[in-house]
Amino acid sequence: MLEGIKKDFPVLNQIVNDEPLVYLDNAATTQKPLKVLAAIKDYYENDNANVHRGVHTLAERATEKYEAAREKVRQFINAKSTKEVLFTRGTTTSINWVAQFAGQILKTGDEIVISIMEHHSNIVPWQEVAKKTGAILMFVYLKDGQLDMDDLRKKITNQTKFVSIAHVSNVLGTINPVEEITKIAHEHGAYMVVDGAQSTPHMAIDLQKMDVDFFAFSGHKMMGPTGIGVLYGKEELLNQFEPVEFGGEMIDFVYESHSTWTELPWKFEAGTPNIAGAIALGAAIDYIQELGIDQIHQHEIELIDYLMPKLQEIEGLKIYGPKDNVKRGGLIAFNIEGLHPHDVATALDMEGVAVRAGHHCAQPLLNYLETPATARASFYLYNTKADCDKLVEALKKTKEFFNLD
Repeated sequence: MLEGIKKDFPVLNQIVNDEPLVYLDNAATTQKPLKVLAAIKDYYENDNANVHRGVHTLAERATEKYEAAREKVRQFINAKSTKEVLFTRGTTTSINWVAQFAGQILKTGDEIVISIMEHHSNIVPWQEVAKKTGAILMFVYLKDGQLDMDDLRKKITNQTKFVSIAHVSNVLGTINPVEEITKIAHEHGAYMVVDGAQSTPHMAIDLQKMDVDFFAFSGHKMMGPTGIGVLYGKEELLNQFEPVEFGGEMIDFVYESHSTWTELPWKFEAGTPNIAGAIALGAAIDYIQELGIDQIHQHEIELIDYLMPKLQEIEGLKIYGPKDNVKRGGLIAFNIEGLHPHDVATALDMEGVAVRAGHHCAQPLLNYLETPATARASFYLYNTKADCDKLVEALKKTKEFFNLD
């Protein structure tokens, strides 16, 4: 169903190192369709004005489009209210905000539970808040490329105040059972935080069903621009926490001695926001909705099912993550015995295939896996089985080039 949509993505229609580009670095960032590019251009050409402040026509149009984008996000993730949808710079900022919220209530001896598969953006903020408050940071480890749920149940206790877990691992591709984890967290009175950066672009998200307390994701990983993201928080919780940035937009009234805050969601959005970014994220959501998020997810499953056996046939190639593709998102991290992943990625680039190599901002996980780095191929709606074939062909050529056959 999704075949033939590459024409919507101008950047994909180019030659790299004398080869047609095959872009397989979608877990890092996705390409942008014409519809999104047009939304950015249209805003700056026709509606450029600051939001919420002016009564002139341009300001009203900009505000209307900005808040319409918030409503699109609300519907896309099934939040109860737009009061629960905060625009941020991205997942990293969103999780930092939650960690700063946590710093307002954590005390010495309280516990924070995360997993060893987390991105640094879901580790470092918690390390910092633990240092400042005297809280204890606990890690849940793995079993067969997935969260060890027995370990998780042991680690989450009545001392646990926050649990923060990736919905989908950006290295292993593991899809974590966040609904089950949320129930466990809530049974012990803990808040549940989910890093949705690698899930939101690829599968249906229903936050009311999931019942998580906070959920973070980035626009650029779902065909939106860089510098725009979302933090979802339950309304009653956002009302309890104090803002973490201060200035214009987020105030109700400023006195000489103190200030009061405006209502949600603007209470947390200090200063001029990324207006064009929010509007373009709304356009990206429109594009996803037109194709169908379930169809996108199914398309990626079909690509992984097609590619995995071909990779497993390559001698010396080690794949990380769950063996069951049903429990895996649309990415595969791998290494070739005898080759550094950077050499693999460089060789693939010479064949026009773009993959990521390195620690993927997940050094604790790679230390746990006892490897300094991996290569990673990650897929999205515009990738095809022909792209998978090109990756396999390029990997075989790489082995030949380094005399590993």
